[in-house]
Amino acid sequence: MPGKTRSISTGNVPASPDAPRKASVGRILVLKIVLIAFFLLVAFRLIQVQVVDARWYQQIARKQHEAKVELPASRGSVMDRNGRVLVSNTMFVSFGADPKLVGNKKGQIADRFSRVFGKPRETYRTRLASPQKRFVWLERQVDPTSSSRVRASEFEGVIQMNEPKRMYHYDHVAGQVLGLTGIDNNGLSGIELQCDELLKGTKGHVIMQRDGLGRHRPSMDYPRIEPVNGNSVVLTLDLELQAIAEEELRKGVERNKSDAGLVIMMDPATGELLAVAMYPKVNPNRYSAADTFALKNRVVADMYEPGSVFKLVATSIALEEDLVKPEEKFFAENGTYVVPLPGSTTRKITDTHPSGWLTFREAVEQSSNIVFAKVSNRIGAERLFMKARDFGFGTATGVDLPGEVRGDLKKPTEWSGTTLNSMAYGYEVGVTPIQIAAAYGALANYGVLMKPYIVKQIRNEQGEVLSETRPQTIRRVLSKESANLVTQMLEGVVERGTGDGARIEGMKIAGKTGTSRKVVNGKYNVGSYVASFAGFFPADDPRVVCLVMMDNPREGGYTGGLASAPIFREIASKVTATSGRFNKSSEPVHVGRHPVVVPDVANLNVEVAREMLEGRGFNVQTSGKGNTVLAQSPNAGEKLLTDGVINLATDQASAQVPAGFTRVPYLGGLSIRRALNRLTIQHLEAEVAGSGVVDQQYPLAGTLVKTGSSVRIRCTAAGSLLTSAR
Repeated sequence: MPGKTRSISTGNVPASPDAPRKASVGRILVLKIVLIAFFLLVAFRLIQVQVVDARWYQQIARKQHEAKVELPASRGSVMDRNGRVLVSNTMFVSFGADPKLVGNKKGQIADRFSRVFGKPRETYRTRLASPQKRFVWLERQVDPTSSSRVRASEFEGVIQMNEPKRMYHYDHVAGQVLGLTGIDNNGLSGIELQCDELLKGTKGHVIMQRDGLGRHRPSMDYPRIEPVNGNSVVLTLDLELQAIAEEELRKGVERNKSDAGLVIMMDPATGELLAVAMYPKVNPNRYSAADTFALKNRVVADMYEPGSVFKLVATSIALEEDLVKPEEKFFAENGTYVVPLPGSTTRKITDTHPSGWLTFREAVEQSSNIVFAKVSNRIGAERLFMKARDFGFGTATGVDLPGEVRGDLKKPTEWSGTTLNSMAYGYEVGVTPIQIAAAYGALANYGVLMKPYIVKQIRNEQGEVLSETRPQTIRRVLSKESANLVTQMLEGVVERGTGDGARIEGMKIAGKTGTSRKVVNGKYNVGSYVASFAGFFPADDPRVVCLVMMDNPREGGYTGGLASAPIFREIASKVTATSGRFNKSSEPVHVGRHPVVVPDVANLNVEVAREMLEGRGFNVQTSGKGNTVLAQSPNAGEKLLTDGVINLATDQASAQVPAGFTRVPYLGGLSIRRALNRLTIQHLEAEVAGSGVVDQQYPLAGTLVKTGSSVRIRCTAAGSLLTSAR
């Protein structure tokens, strides 16, 4: 009707016929989006795996079916200056295991290894109880004779491999100098550490592939990289001189009941170290038995106050600068000198040998601290410091041994009121033994300081010389004239002074004694000393510089003259009697058999003694089961024709002569009368043929025979000595 509003119903409206289709399209669209996203994700992951991270996954795959097996390089040898091998390699056996493959056999394996190697069963069970590890060591570098009692093939997961191990041919000889290697054949000390990069070589490897049965086969896709063996090192050490130094040092330390000792022998003309001996000794073959103190190379690593061996410096300045005449007299204060110091204080300087008036020459010979304190006032701080630096103190020598310290030489601006006097006689200064040896080497080399060195050559596996160390001059310290004058004064020390314990009849020796108190916890320890003797021989043609140091000698005297000089004398005597360094070039060259003095090899290692004797042309026979020569026949000092036989006894049973027996003496070159006397002393009879001197004998010298036995000797005219009968 007009004017009225029509009402409209708000009830349910029927859905459009297109609605179901639209809903289906929406669901399909969502599904497509999800599928596209999934495809993109898969594609992204494929790209990531096959392109971005491909190398990483390839490495994982290779680890599952490939294994890189190292091929160890053989470590180079170490030899003495004459080519005698001191250190080489031997092959030992090691055992490893895969704990996952061992499974339930851990107990059986532990039992077997415990019985064979003598370790607790739990040691091996603990090593095998590591399922997260795929490899553990059971035993490393065991003797092949012991390893033969275990067969790795008996146990699944146990493997056996050969490993090289260092072998030190002469046990303790030069032990600290040669050093040692660790379980992985890496150098840890000494030459083994110093030359580690040269000695160890370069490891090789081969890639092994695992087939479906778990067997490893060499991969054909990768080349086999062969190991490059290490180079060999030739040292300047002389095995004979080293053995002599070590034996005489041992006897000296035991005789004086010292805590320790050391010996350095050096060629003054080149700086080559000929022997470096320390006691207590170290056997690198059994280094675990040595303590830390014994392992340290004290020749380069220890610093001490040298005492009177340092008087070389003040003596050199006084004579070089013409500050003192050798015959100028000084009053030695009867052994006690009170010196005023700033601040109304005093200090007391004493002499071990109290004296009145002394010439400077006598003061050097008697080692007067008082006279040297007075002379130092003329020298002055600057000159004393500079000359000490010239001799090499306060700076490292640069010797090719690890662990060298530089010492302690204070600058004059750091000196106290006592330093000038004290340093003149070897206190308030810190030095190393190698510095002392080098300084005396400079004097013996007519005033020229040489750099000490111990590595002579580097050779490759074929023996070709790759590099060679040449002698290196550091500086001229003294003029030749001054060096000769100082040498003459040091000869007087040995002939008439504190060093007379080093005197040898028929040989000129120059040297100086030194005695210094040891510092313990920052204070001088009463009754504890370092005793030294430094010198060279022959003084008129120096061939060898030798330093002997004794740490805290307690019997027979604590001074350098009483404790160290006698050791120097014994070393010098044996070296000159046995070493080829003292054979004059003017001597005729012998062809064939000729008489040679038998060297003293008593108390030396059997192999060292054999090297010495065979090197002189003798044949060697040993008796006994020991490693040390207890007796020799013929005796040292006797003459024997080259290719003659020398008998070495190595245990008490073989060294002792049974009751009713005696050894036949060497009679070559003796007159009939002297030969008969020698035989009579030995309770032997003689059958003589010919006249003149003995040229043949039977039985041979050194043969053990019953007392009263007859020895046949044949004599010829004097001068026609031939050979011992065989």
